[in-house]
Amino acid sequence: MADIIGNKAAKNFAESIPFANNGDFHVKGAANLDWGMKDRLSRIFNPKSGKTVMLAFDHGYFMGPTSGLERLDILIPKLAKYADCLMGTRGAIRSSVPPRFNKSIALRASSGSSILQDDLSRESMVVDIEDAIRMNASAIAIQTFIGAAGQKETIEQLNKAVNLGTRYSIPTMGVVAVGKEMERTTQFFLLATRMLAEFGASIVKTYYCDDFEKVASACPVPLVVAGGKKIHEKDALTLAYRSVQGGAAGVDMGRNIFQSEFPEEMIEAVTKVVHEGYTDIEAYDYFLNLTNEKRKV
Repeated sequence: MADIIGNKAAKNFAESIPFANNGDFHVKGAANLDWGMKDRLSRIFNPKSGKTVMLAFDHGYFMGPTSGLERLDILIPKLAKYADCLMGTRGAIRSSVPPRFNKSIALRASSGSSILQDDLSRESMVVDIEDAIRMNASAIAIQTFIGAAGQKETIEQLNKAVNLGTRYSIPTMGVVAVGKEMERTTQFFLLATRMLAEFGASIVKTYYCDDFEKVASACPVPLVVAGGKKIHEKDALTLAYRSVQGGAAGVDMGRNIFQSEFPEEMIEAVTKVVHEGYTDIEAYDYFLNLTNEKRKV
């Protein structure tokens, strides 16, 4: 039987010591990658701050017209200018994102289930690498279900994406899924994020958790924190602030932006936290100032 005791006992994460093998490149763990990979990662992660604000609007691939995303063609053009990277499906991007925006794209490349099913973990890579190239994707996003029924298949699909992406210098973003029956503990995220990085993902999208500093320290590639379900704007900005303070290289927010009453002002406030060092309190005050002006009109 595999030894799981060592994983449970791991404790020396040296959270206060910066990642040691970055050279002069601003993206964690990417110093030894080729020029094309670095170029694409530099489009996702701002070279000045080393961080990213991703706008996630890929929910429709298994949820249909999600609240707030009923009209992608109206919403996304309003928000895109504030984001460093747009995370969506090829259908949504081709139909609703003008190419003149010149934004980096994290292309959702895995699917296979819908909200009509109890088990959402049966996903595979459904986008050809040639189509990702045609779309000039800066990253391929593959969801993995560590600890779920579909673990083996999704791990295999992530590795398939890494193999193909490496061939054409397109980074893979491994997405840590958390289903209804899956735990959301520090130990789980330590395991899942490290596994995805070891498989070759250049970016890992995960969730914030207790002792997040340990999770970030143990993962040798950038962590981008998901926003998750809609919460109050103040709480969402606190989530962004704690994530960045804990070692995340940015956030990938969807519902906490597009389901806000003031989505443009909300994504502006998030960028202040991620790129300009605002605290959550300062960012919320900034958000309130913007929205108060709008309420007066």
